[in-house]
Amino acid sequence: MKQVAQNYKSGELAVLDVPPPTCAPGGVLVRSLYSLISTGTELMKVGEAKLSMLGKARARPDQVRKVLDSVAQQGAVNTYKKVMNKLDSYTPLGYSLCGVVVEVGAGAEEFSVGQLVAAAGNEFALHAEYNWIPVNLCVPVPDGVPPEQAAFSTVGAIAMHGVRQSEVQLGDTAVVIGLGLVGQLVVRLLVAAGVRVFGIDTVDDRCRMAEKAGALHCSSADEAGIASLERSILEASNGLGADHILLAAGGHSNGPVETAARLARDRARVVDIGKTRLDLPWNAYYDKELDVRFSRSYGPGRYDDRYELQGIDYPAGYVRWTERRNLACFIDLIAREQMDIGSLIAGAFPIADATDVYQQLSTGTLPGVGFLFEYPKPPTDETTVPAAAAASTTTRRRETPGGPSSAGGARLGFIGAGNYASSMLLPHLQKNEDAVLAHVATNKSLSAANAQRRFGFENISTEANAVLSDESLDAVFVVTRHSSHAELACRALETGKAVFVEKPLALTTEDVDRIVATVDATGNDRLMVGFNRRFAPLLTDLRDRFGDPGGNYSLRYLVNAGRLDPSSWYLDQDKEGSRFGGEGGHFIDTLAWWLSSPPSEVYAVPGPDTGDVIVTLRFANGSAGQITYVGGGNARFPKETLDITGGGRNGRLDNFQSASVWAGRKPSTRKARGTDKGQRVELERFVAAVKSGGPMPISFDSLIATTRATIAVDRSLASGRPEMV
Repeated sequence: MKQVAQNYKSGELAVLDVPPPTCAPGGVLVRSLYSLISTGTELMKVGEAKLSMLGKARARPDQVRKVLDSVAQQGAVNTYKKVMNKLDSYTPLGYSLCGVVVEVGAGAEEFSVGQLVAAAGNEFALHAEYNWIPVNLCVPVPDGVPPEQAAFSTVGAIAMHGVRQSEVQLGDTAVVIGLGLVGQLVVRLLVAAGVRVFGIDTVDDRCRMAEKAGALHCSSADEAGIASLERSILEASNGLGADHILLAAGGHSNGPVETAARLARDRARVVDIGKTRLDLPWNAYYDKELDVRFSRSYGPGRYDDRYELQGIDYPAGYVRWTERRNLACFIDLIAREQMDIGSLIAGAFPIADATDVYQQLSTGTLPGVGFLFEYPKPPTDETTVPAAAAASTTTRRRETPGGPSSAGGARLGFIGAGNYASSMLLPHLQKNEDAVLAHVATNKSLSAANAQRRFGFENISTEANAVLSDESLDAVFVVTRHSSHAELACRALETGKAVFVEKPLALTTEDVDRIVATVDATGNDRLMVGFNRRFAPLLTDLRDRFGDPGGNYSLRYLVNAGRLDPSSWYLDQDKEGSRFGGEGGHFIDTLAWWLSSPPSEVYAVPGPDTGDVIVTLRFANGSAGQITYVGGGNARFPKETLDITGGGRNGRLDNFQSASVWAGRKPSTRKARGTDKGQRVELERFVAAVKSGGPMPISFDSLIATTRATIAVDRSLASGRPEMV
C-alpha cells in the first residue's frame, strides 16, 4: 500500500510502498477514502525536519536533556546509536481521515464491514491506504455526510475541545486569534453556539473566510487592525471587552498572548489551542486576573492508553465529552448541516502526489486552509481485506531441530524491530558475515519499511505468522513487548527453528511451565534469551583477572535505573509485568554466571519509590548476592555498579566503562573505550551456534532458572518472605 512518511534526520518526504497493517483486536481495519492535511501541525513537523541538527536541538530542548542524561549513563556511543536510530527513520504523517471498514477485530463488533467511519490519532489515522484504528478513535459516519467532509472530524474535535474549555455561553463575546484550519472551525463552532465572534489573522483571505462563516469582524494583526477590532469588541460588549480569547495561532511570536490581554475583559478566559508562545506579560494578566487554560488535543482520553488502546471508556456521568464523543458530535453537526465544511476544502490531491503537495504548502503557493489526500478505489466495488495483510497463520515445523543451518549464512527472521532491536541488535547482525537478515515483521507498516531500508531485510510484513511460517529461516528473534514473549517463543520453538528472545523470557510461572512443556514435546531446546551482560568484554576480563570462578563470594549489584517517562509502556504492570520483572533477569543472570551457580532462594523488599526493589539471593553453591534496583537516583549517576568480595580480593565494575581488581597492595584497573554491554559477542555466539548446530551460548536450564528467580522476586514482594526458586 502507499503511505506518506518523512525522515526526520534528512527532512526527506516520500510516498512509500509498505505492507498494510493487520487487524488487531480492539479495532477495525479501514481503507482510506480521504485524509486531511494539517497545515499547522504537519507543516511544523515538516519544517523542523529540514532544520540542521543544531536547529532540531533548539526546537526540542526537552529531548536534548534526555540525550545528555543518557550519555552519562549509557555512554556516548550507545546514546548516539539510539538517537540516530530514532532520527534516521521514516515517521508517519496524518491524524484525521474518513474511510470504509474492511475488517473488524475482536472486541470491535459495534462496527461492520462496509461501514463508513471517521478516524483520529497521529499513530493510527495516517496518510496511508489502510489503517488499523482502535474503537475509541473511530466513529460511524451517518448517511448523507460526504466522506471528504467527515475527514475533518479530528481537527474538528480539536476545535470543539478548545471551545468547551472556554465554557462559552449564549451571548458571550469571543476572539479567535489565528484563522488557519483550526481557527476557522472554532469560528464556526462559536457561531453555532450563539456567540458573537471576532477574529485576527495575518492573511486577509482568512479574515474574509471567517466573516462569511458568521464572524462579526476580523482584522489583520498589525496595530491598526487590532485597534479597529478593539473598538468593535467594546461596542458589541457594552464596553466590557471579550469574554473569551481562543489562541489558535502558532509560531514564535509573543504577539498573540499580548493581544489577548489587550482585548480581554476583566477575569476573561484565555484558551491555548495551538502551539502558541506563552511568555505572559505578568502585569497585564495580573491586572485583569485572566484565567489561562490549555486545550489538550481532541479531548479527555487523549494520551491515555487505557482509553485509546484498550477501549476503556470514561462514564458520561463523570466525563461528558471524551475525544470519541467530540468526534461523533462534530460529525453530527455536519450531518445536521450546522457546520459549513465544504467552503473550507481548497483541494483534494491523489496520495501519489503528496511530496509535491507538501512542497507547495510549505512555499505558500497553494491558497486556502483545507487540503485532502484522496485514495484510489479498489479494483472492484467490494470492500475486501488487502491480500498483503492476510498472512498465513500456518506454522511448519523444521524437520531436524538443532541441525546446522542451510548453505551460506544463518537465515534470521525478526518479530519486532523497535528502538532496542534497531540500535543494539540489528547493527551487529548486519555486520556479521554469517548472518542473513531474511524476514522482519512489525505491528506498524513503517517500522518494517525502516528495518528493510536500514538493514537490508529480504522480506517485510506486519504479521508475526509470516515469519513463523517462513520455512527458509534458521532462527527467529522475538523482540516485542514483554507480555508476548512466552507465546511467541513457544510458537517459534514448535516450528523447529532456533529462537532468540529478548528478556524477559516470561512473566509468570505458568508461562515458564508452558515453555518447558513445549521443549519437552518438540525436543527443540534451541533457545537463547538476551542476557547480554555476561558477554561484555570488560566484565569477562574482570572475572578472569579475579580468578577462581565459582567460588563462594558476596556480590552487590547497584542499578540506578532512572525514572520512566509517564508514557512508557513499562508502567502498564497489569499487562507487561513489573519493571524489575522486565529487566531484572539481566542482573540475576550476571550474578549466576559469575558464580557458576543457579539461584536457589530470593528475598525482596520494596525500595523508597514505586518499582524500586532490593533483592537478596542465595545460590546453590552457598554464595550470596544483592541487587538494589532503584529509579529515584540522579540521572547523571552511572547506571550499573557491580562489587565482588571474597577470598581476600575485591572487584568492581563501573558501568562497563572501567573494572578494577584489588588482590594485592594496589588495584589493577582497566578501562574500555566505550560502553560495551556484550550484545556483539552474544549475537556472534548465537549465530555461530545456529550455523553450526552447536550448543546455545547459555544453557536452557540456566535460562529457566534465571527466569524463575526473576518471577520469584515479585512473589516475595507480595508475600513478604523468602521464596524458593
